[in-house]
Amino acid sequence: MNLFEVNEQTCAQDGICAKVCPVGVIAFQKGTFPRPVADAEELCVRCGHCVAVCPTGSLSHRVVSLERCTPIKSELKISAEACEQFLRSRRSIRVYKKRIVPRDDLQRLIELARYAPSGHNSQGAKWLVLGNREELQRLAGIVADWMRWVIVNVPELAVFMHLKRTVQRWEGGEDVILRNAPAVIIAHAAKEDRLAPSTCTIALSYLELAATGLGLGTCWAGYFNMAATTFPPMMAALGLPEGHQALGSMMVGYPAFIYQRLPSRKKPDITWRLP
Repeated sequence: MNLFEVNEQTCAQDGICAKVCPVGVIAFQKGTFPRPVADAEELCVRCGHCVAVCPTGSLSHRVVSLERCTPIKSELKISAEACEQFLRSRRSIRVYKKRIVPRDDLQRLIELARYAPSGHNSQGAKWLVLGNREELQRLAGIVADWMRWVIVNVPELAVFMHLKRTVQRWEGGEDVILRNAPAVIIAHAAKEDRLAPSTCTIALSYLELAATGLGLGTCWAGYFNMAATTFPPMMAALGLPEGHQALGSMMVGYPAFIYQRLPSRKKPDITWRLP
């Protein structure tokens, strides 16, 4: 099969596929059918825009085939009001039920997160899922060791992050590092991948929002991830692939409490440059 094929019996010859192609690998002139440009194989990012946008379903891509692209259900379209409430009602969950999250649900979250945009459709995020209670406690203890190191060696950062108080709470038996979450999901990628930081951040944001639909809550594990990126004992304990770095960590579990209202936020600081 060529890079993509067009059903000439159903193609409307509207050129929409060529217009939406982000890298311009589809040649089209009015009265003709779309065709790949000479270097399409090299330039195509396999994003599937051309297949997804065709009104008549006349184009199929060798990698993103028509059969693999699920039709969009108009009845599931979210209203502006529902979208606003959904986004505004997102909360960082720090109190979880003592209930294990099924592996299938964690898998589903990551499956949804992979649809997040990534530069050049690189999809560079890799995933590490932790769910063993003893391992999580051990890793949280290493994070506490990192905090103690920061208090001694980078005191200005320790003051800014209130690390002395955090360590005191930890030593008092309060898990202020992973909040007794039953699972932690880490997004990691190759250090040389320049697109990876934004890729992993956006993917985790998708994962965080998707969790709501499964009755789950999440919270960014900031202390955990800082230790994972700067503290050699933590890096060794995580055992990521050679040359990889942690680029975001998320606590996941079932919320112990249900929030009832939408808190306000600061007014946006906007500079307008419109006609």
